[in-house]
Amino acid sequence: MSESATATVLTPDVERVSQEIVRLLIPHRRTVEPDAHLDRPDDFPEQLRQIADFVGNNEQVIFSLPGFPCKSPNTDKVFGHLPDHGERLALRFLDSLCAEIGKVYAPGARVLICSDGHIFGDVIRVPDEHIDAYNDALLDMIHAENLADHLDCFDLRDCYGPDLSYDEKRQKAAVTLGPTLEELRAEVRADEASLRMYRGITRFLVEDTAGWEGSRSALQRDCRRRAYEVILRSRAWSELIAESYPRNVRLSIHPQNRGSVKFGIRLLGAADAWTTPWHSVLLHRADGTWELMHRREAEKLGREVHQDGRPSHFEAFADGTGDGDTGADASADARTGAGAGSDARTGADLESRTGAGSDLRTGADRAARTVAAA
Repeated sequence: MSESATATVLTPDVERVSQEIVRLLIPHRRTVEPDAHLDRPDDFPEQLRQIADFVGNNEQVIFSLPGFPCKSPNTDKVFGHLPDHGERLALRFLDSLCAEIGKVYAPGARVLICSDGHIFGDVIRVPDEHIDAYNDALLDMIHAENLADHLDCFDLRDCYGPDLSYDEKRQKAAVTLGPTLEELRAEVRADEASLRMYRGITRFLVEDTAGWEGSRSALQRDCRRRAYEVILRSRAWSELIAESYPRNVRLSIHPQNRGSVKFGIRLLGAADAWTTPWHSVLLHRADGTWELMHRREAEKLGREVHQDGRPSHFEAFADGTGDGDTGADASADARTGAGAGSDARTGADLESRTGAGSDLRTGADRAARTVAAA
C-alpha cells in the first residue's frame, strides 16, 4: 500500500464510493473459492484501501493488470501468435468495467495492462519477436476499438532503459526482485494457494509444449522445473510494477482468495477459472454467448471466422451437422461485437467506447515512462 493510502481520511462518502466500486468488481471475481456468491465489499479490505487512496483525493482510479503476455505456442490451443477476438472482447470488457465505475464515481477508472510475456518468454519458449508483435497488435486493437480512454499497455520494453537486451532485463528483474528458488519451493510446500498456482502453471506448460520427443514423464519433469521459474519471474514482474506504480489497485488474471493483496478478475466466460484468451480461442454459440476453449475443441463445434485478414473466432454450427464454409469472413455482428454483452458469465456491457485517451500512466509520452536502470 502506498504512503498516501495510509494517510487517506476515510470519510463516509469515500467509504461508500469505494464500496460501490468493489461491488462492481465482485461479479467478475476470478476465484476457486466455492462460496464466491457470498462475497461482500467488506471481504476485500485491501482493495477498499487501495481504491480509497484515489477516491479520497478525487482522482481517477487506476488498476494494474499483469497479463496479456503472448499467445500459447501450441496451435492446438490458439490460431497463432497474434491477438484475436478473445483479446478484443476481453479489452472491451475492461473498458466497460471502467465505464460502469464512471457511473458511480465521476473521475472514473482506467486499467494499465502490464504485459508479462517478455519477463518469462524464454522459459515458456516463445520468441521475443512474437511477444513484441503480440504487444504491438494489442495496442493497435485498443486504439482501433476506441478504448484508449480507459486502457493502455506497459511491458518490459518500458523498463531499465533502451541499452539492455531482453535477457539482461529478465535477469536483472529476477535477481533483484524475485524470490530465490529455495524460498519458492518452500512456499509451494507450505501454502495451498501457491501449490495450486504451481500445479496450474505446470499444466499450462505441459499443454503448451509442441513437438516434444521425449517421454511423458520427462516432459512433466521439465515443466515442473520451468513452472518454478515462471512463478519466480512473475513475482519479479509484480514487484517491478509495484515499484513503478505503487498506488495502482492490483488486479490479477489468476484466481485469488478473499483478503489477497490482488483481486482476481475473470475476463471472459470459460469452463474453468484458469482459461484465458491467450491460451484459447473463442466460440460464438447459437444462443449469443461466447466461450473460451482450445482450438482443437472449437474446430469440432464451429467454423473458423476471419477478421482483418486473420483468424478471429469460431461460429457455432447452427444445425450441428458441421456444414458451412470454413474461413468465412466475419459477420457484421462479429465485427462490431454486437451480442457480446449477452454473455451471462461475465455480465459485462460490451458497448463500443469512443474517443482517444492520453497515456494511462501519467499522460506523458510513452518513451519517457521507462523505469530507470538501478
